[in-house]
Amino acid sequence: MERDSKTMGRLRHPDYVAEWPQPDEQVRGSANAQDAGLLGRSDYKSTMHTIRFGERDMAIAEASSITATVTGLWRYPVKSMQGEELNAAEVTERGVVGDRAYALLDRETGKVASAKNPRKWARLFEFRAAFVESPRAGAPLPPVRITLPDGTLTTSADANVNAVLSEAIGRQVTLASTSPDTPALEEYWPDIEGLARRDELTDEPMPERTFFDAAVVHVLTTATLDRLRSLYREGRFEVHRFRPNIVLTPDALQAGFVEDSWVGRTLVIGEGRIAVLRPCQRCVMTTLPQGDLPRDGGILRTAAKFHEVNVGVYCAVQRGGTIRRSDAVRIE
Repeated sequence: MERDSKTMGRLRHPDYVAEWPQPDEQVRGSANAQDAGLLGRSDYKSTMHTIRFGERDMAIAEASSITATVTGLWRYPVKSMQGEELNAAEVTERGVVGDRAYALLDRETGKVASAKNPRKWARLFEFRAAFVESPRAGAPLPPVRITLPDGTLTTSADANVNAVLSEAIGRQVTLASTSPDTPALEEYWPDIEGLARRDELTDEPMPERTFFDAAVVHVLTTATLDRLRSLYREGRFEVHRFRPNIVLTPDALQAGFVEDSWVGRTLVIGEGRIAVLRPCQRCVMTTLPQGDLPRDGGILRTAAKFHEVNVGVYCAVQRGGTIRRSDAVRIE
């Protein structure tokens, strides 16, 4: 099979971190678990994981020979707020330690605040959250520091944190580290062909006693982003639009939606073993402005048109441990 030189030239994309910090130092970031890691959705199509053959959608090498490198690690301490990029992440059966550890609860409805309903919560992307110290598995959760859109700082330990956040958001909210027994959120489905619903607001269940949408780990490859860029060149398909936990750069022979061939397999990364469960269906959040990224409905429209709304894969943790940037990845 001939190599596409233009594709290979785009595989290692310099979007992520130009200067890597020292071990355990957090770097700039942007802004969800049943114990096994996945809540099935009624609208999910069983054919979503089918590999497409033709063009460069096909993974060029067989899954058993795929190799990759970790080029990004992310944690989002507060659901739907911008998060923090890490050099190393500790993972357990509950995902990256500290990920989606907090969320805002709407006092009026009792639901979890999520940017999936941008008519109510789009401003959450203007907030940034980071732990005051690195959380550790089995240890008490450290306070989280939240930077408001105007630069004001507050922490989960502040007595008036709920009042400060409520005023900034314009709704009465409570910052919580314990979810309701049966958490739920509101999701707006934009009017885009290929979505299970169109121009509709729905209530969506979440895994019990968590603040995750569906699975505890989200993995995304740079090859998938490069493929989407080639399909919609005006769009900015950057990592923080998609809020993954682990970003992988496949070796130079891999192009297209390579994660498709990983479903049902295991990623061995550092000390961890990550089971790939299914493709990750995307939502309106990918279209919203955040940081320097503009609002762009074409992002979700492209994923719907060319890849059944999927970008990346949902995963569960089979064996915990530490994963580091630059770790090699083996697929079993």
